[in-house]
Amino acid sequence: MPYETILFEVADAIATITVNRPKSLNALNSQVVAEMLSAVDEISENDEIRAVIITGAGEKAFVAGADITELSRLNPVSAKYFASRGHKLMRALELLPVPVLAAVNGFALGGGLEMALSCDFIYAAENAKVGQPEINLGLIPGFGGTQRLTRQVGKNLAREMIYTGMMLSAGEAEKKGIVNRVVPAADLMETANKTARTMAEKGRISIYAAKQAIDKGMDADMDSACEIEINAFALCMASPDAKEGTAAFLEKRTPDFKGTLKG
Repeated sequence: MPYETILFEVADAIATITVNRPKSLNALNSQVVAEMLSAVDEISENDEIRAVIITGAGEKAFVAGADITELSRLNPVSAKYFASRGHKLMRALELLPVPVLAAVNGFALGGGLEMALSCDFIYAAENAKVGQPEINLGLIPGFGGTQRLTRQVGKNLAREMIYTGMMLSAGEAEKKGIVNRVVPAADLMETANKTARTMAEKGRISIYAAKQAIDKGMDADMDSACEIEINAFALCMASPDAKEGTAAFLEKRTPDFKGTLKG
């Protein structure tokens, strides 16, 4: 489908979604959420896509939050619908069977940080800043920030960030475990693409199994979590990728993984 508020492209098995409202600092409105949901559906249906990068257009912002003009017009009913749609998008990003990398090229505030936290991990430009400033509007995070940020950094720091609306620099966010890597702004997309290509070369089934084991196991007790890993490991061994990977190792060649989640 044609998109108006995002750019969606696929090259070399990597899908890139760019929120494309630079004049509004890529603020999230209902149309952006709807178009991103559609793009995520496209990715889910395309077995050739093996990694995803999400970023923002321009040099100032990844996503600077929700569109305040739209927020100001919401009533409790429409606010609940808007928040539920945002939650649906963030969960859809989490549940993609391929790795999703956020390339944070500027402000990632409010819904922007919530979107980044819904990705598997985050690379950030040196000029990036992250935060949950909704408290300054008399609001709270509405797209999962109270839950994902807390799981990422613990209750104490999440409380401080959400209660005060404080922003962290890219370097501070890296030290707090929110961001994996900080790079010069000019190198951000090249670095993200390099990592995406590395992941795209791995077995699709083993990436999916690892993602499932990590996500499902982190909130389980240790015995249950280890059982999740055991089952995921066994699933990998049933795949053609495991046979190809072990054979390639023994034959001292590069593996050619062709496994698919569609059977």
